[in-house]
Formats: sequence, structure tokens, C-alpha cells
Amino acid sequence: MFGSGKRALITGINGFTGHYVAAELSAAGYRVFGLGSLPSCQTDYLQVNLLDAHALNDAIEQVKPDVIVHLAAIAFVGHGDASAFYNVNVIGTRNLLQAVYRSGHPLDAILIASSANVYGNSIGGRLAETTPTDPLNDYAVSKLAMEYMAKLWSDKLPIFITRPFNYTGVGQADNFLLPKLVKHYKENAAMIELGNIDVWRDFTDVRALSKAYVALLQMRPLGETINVCSGKTYSLREAIRFCEKITGHSLEIRVNPAFVRPNEVKRLCGDATKLRAIIGEWQTPPLEETLGWMLENG
Repeated sequence: MFGSGKRALITGINGFTGHYVAAELSAAGYRVFGLGSLPSCQTDYLQVNLLDAHALNDAIEQVKPDVIVHLAAIAFVGHGDASAFYNVNVIGTRNLLQAVYRSGHPLDAILIASSANVYGNSIGGRLAETTPTDPLNDYAVSKLAMEYMAKLWSDKLPIFITRPFNYTGVGQADNFLLPKLVKHYKENAAMIELGNIDVWRDFTDVRALSKAYVALLQMRPLGETINVCSGKTYSLREAIRFCEKITGHSLEIRVNPAFVRPNEVKRLCGDATKLRAIIGEWQTPPLEETLGWMLENG
């Protein structure tokens, strides 16, 4: 196992993605440490606020990680406090990188999770890493600013950046679209309000995304920015049909104009060519399989 005897640090370990990445890193042989802002009784966990530079310095000195997966972020686009996006996603990330640099401990790799939201939703078709960025909200702007800031450290630290497209799975908060849909079907709800259901998006299973992250850590594509996506799209209408088929329940779909984005691109798909060139053949389960897993669990 390539991580045998090594230490991994995951920031935001108690978020949706953190648990899955931790499991993959453990399976690869790493001893996994977690960083989070809230108390937790789990082992190898440190409660640290990313805005507390001194506490971060102490945490890095204590853990001495060989790899870091930086997931901690304000991730919900509809989050009400715009300043939190910039404080956590930009300043918090800078504090982390500065703490790592100050520690002097050599690392194999630092994975910084950005977002495909940086591309905006004004360009249709298949989006590659060379697609011009066009962030359209504070979350996306903060993530793109984080990318530029991280590149200031690229000559000092072994950094690479991922841009995940939509991904989902058991444990994702139901203020996200597919978990909201799953929740309504599990509860046999009579009706759900959605935006435009004739849009097509690229969905990845969080379990597959976590495998991709760990494979990237092994390959160490330092200085690169890599899309993590399936390269395949499904419409929201198809997702509804899958849920109906799996549960045998049908519900009324009401389109709420407040949920419909103006000038929304009908089809957004990631180009995973670069990802597969780095880590080899990689697939995410079909969306119907992921939805089945979500409907049966959690």
C-alpha cells in the first residue's frame, strides 16, 4: 500500500466528503488525522478554526502530515453570509498553506479542492480545464480566488487543485438538489417544488470521487488543475424517473419560478480526459445506482 506508514491530514473531515476520503486513505495505508471547527470525540481529530493561524501552526506541528486533502470550505452556494466564503475559502486556505510552509516538514502532496462552479453556467458543452472561468456567485468567486492564492505557494509546496463537478451520495445535506429529491421520495411526499427539470448535469458518486482523489495523491500531478467528473450527463427529469422506478412512488412536480435561474445553460458536462490521463481508467457508478444507494441508506 503506497500510504503505509504515512500520515494524511483531511481538513473538514466531518463534512460530507471527508468521511469517504478518510476511508479511502485508510484503505491505502495512511494513518488519517482530521481537522474540523466543531468538537468531535473521534480519534486523531483536532478542533481547529482555519482562521486561527496559531492553532493551525500547532496542529501541523503535531500531525506532521505527509499528504493533505483540503476539503474545509463554506460549500453551499446559497449560504447567507457572503463574507464567510472569502474568510474560510481564501484566508483559511492561506493560513493552512502558511502553517505547512512554516513547519518545514516535507510533504508528498497537498490536494486543494476547488469547484467546477468557477466555470459559471454560461458556456454549454463539455468543459475542460482550459475553458475560461466565469464565476457567477460569491462561492465561485471565492474558490477561484483560492486557486490563484494557492498558486502563489506552488514553488514552495507540492500543491495541485481539483475542480469537482456535481457529486452526491449518502450523507449529503438535503439542501442540495439530489438529496432533496431522495428525501421526498423516501418520505412518500405528495409534491416537490423544483426549478427547471429539463437541465442536464454531470453527476459523480462521492465514493468514486474519493477514489479519484486518493489516486491523484499517489500520482502527484503537482502544479496541475484537474477536473473530477464523469463526462456523462443526466437530466433532472431522468433523476426523477430513476427515483420513481426504484421506489414505486410518484409525486407531483411543481416548477417554482423562484428556483429557475435566468439564462441557465441546459447542458453542463465536465471533460475528464486529463483526470484519466493521470490516474488511468476510472469510472463513477451510473446515476441510477447512486440514487438507489441513497434511497436505501441514510
